[in-house]
Amino acid sequence: MLAEWEPQSGVQLTWPHADTDWAPILPEITAVYEEMAREISKREALLVVAPEGTPLPTTLISHLSSTPTNDTWARDHGFITVEEMAQPSALILLDFCFNGWGEKFEARLDNEINRHLFDGGLVKGIYEDHLDFVLEGGSIESDGKGTVFTTRCCLMAPHRNQPLTQEEIEERLKMYLGAERIVWLNHGSLIGDDTDGHIDTLVRICPNDTIVYTGGDEAHPDLALMEEELRGLRTMDGKPYRLLKLPLPRPIYDDGDRLPATYANYLIVNGAVLMPTYNQPDLDAEAMRVVGEAFPDREIVGIDCRAVVKQHGSLHCCTMQYY
Repeated sequence: MLAEWEPQSGVQLTWPHADTDWAPILPEITAVYEEMAREISKREALLVVAPEGTPLPTTLISHLSSTPTNDTWARDHGFITVEEMAQPSALILLDFCFNGWGEKFEARLDNEINRHLFDGGLVKGIYEDHLDFVLEGGSIESDGKGTVFTTRCCLMAPHRNQPLTQEEIEERLKMYLGAERIVWLNHGSLIGDDTDGHIDTLVRICPNDTIVYTGGDEAHPDLALMEEELRGLRTMDGKPYRLLKLPLPRPIYDDGDRLPATYANYLIVNGAVLMPTYNQPDLDAEAMRVVGEAFPDREIVGIDCRAVVKQHGSLHCCTMQYY
């Protein structure tokens, strides 16, 4: 499985529309998607998936698929790309089952998007059908060198791949993703998270054996345990990882419920990292500084994601990259 910082050909956005859960704040979330589209299209191709008739910023879009959708979380219904090492130019598009994070939400239409994209010639590679196995892109992180990171609380959560055991799931991950080892984190979750602990809200793998991770507060004691767990990890060469701690945004509430705001949910694109911000200038700046330390050769671009977190996601959740 490739690392996200490898050169990309484009990024997919699955666009919000009136038949999604975004309907109450559609103008607000559309403005955020337009900002993401502008920043992505400056650097690489932009593929947009949306039902026919959805208003779109067509001048920013390189490729369009008029496809019915339930919602917009491209990270979790999009293809996961691996490289065939025997043929370095051969990219394999893995189509896993997306079932609304353990059957919490309707996902039938989203689960059909990849086939539409492939059959329509909008994405190129070798198609592999793994629709008998539930796996979301936000639940795994790869260093591009054979190590894949995930969380036990997500992949072992109900209604994903039972009755498979952890050992059986690990064997499938190794086989499908070409991994030599799977690192399972036992701690870490955010209040308000619908995903059962997606790793892309907590821990991100960066070049040069660096890990960027979410720090905690008094409401998230499990994040301190996660930090200790990260300190004990070693690379395949037996060396400790370089750890860079992100601040946790100050609490953001919607109808009295705390939302799972996180700075870890950033997107790496060609030449830049697109960062979620939350109108908290001091913490936004500190988070951008930390990610800039991990990616010193890239521009760090902030995008206000206060609207996105109202549906319990952030910037990375909205996107999927292609190589």
